[in-house]
Amino acid sequence: MPSDISSLPPPARPCLEVADRRLRSWSPAAERDEISRICRLVRQLTGEMVKLTGDRLAARRDRRRSECHIRQIAMYVCHVQLGIPMSDIGPCFGRDRTTVGHACQVVEDRRDEPAFDEFVATLERLAGSICNVMRGVRDE
Repeated sequence: MPSDISSLPPPARPCLEVADRRLRSWSPAAERDEISRICRLVRQLTGEMVKLTGDRLAARRDRRRSECHIRQIAMYVCHVQLGIPMSDIGPCFGRDRTTVGHACQVVEDRRDEPAFDEFVATLERLAGSICNVMRGVRDE
């Protein structure tokens, strides 16, 4: 992720600013329960957002693939937007850190599609705002 966000297109800027401003500082002392709760929240939020869009973004026929796709997006948001380490995300989803890395790569590759990129950017903004509220950080 580039450090200079001014070179990015306007739709990508807000989510990066939120992430850089407040959520990148997970201390080693952050409790696993808090991280687990946040991962569950992002997973639930992702599932609800996919339902709202009529499942057209998932573009999967069977439920198992749809669940996998939702989990991959949630892992991506937890890592990229919220800055949670892959090694902490994996156990929250019952997966290994390498699986989280694969999920991030899959989602990043799909962000070339404008509709999918808009969906993920919206999800990142929502997750960032919710976590700010949970952590007691005021919006500026």
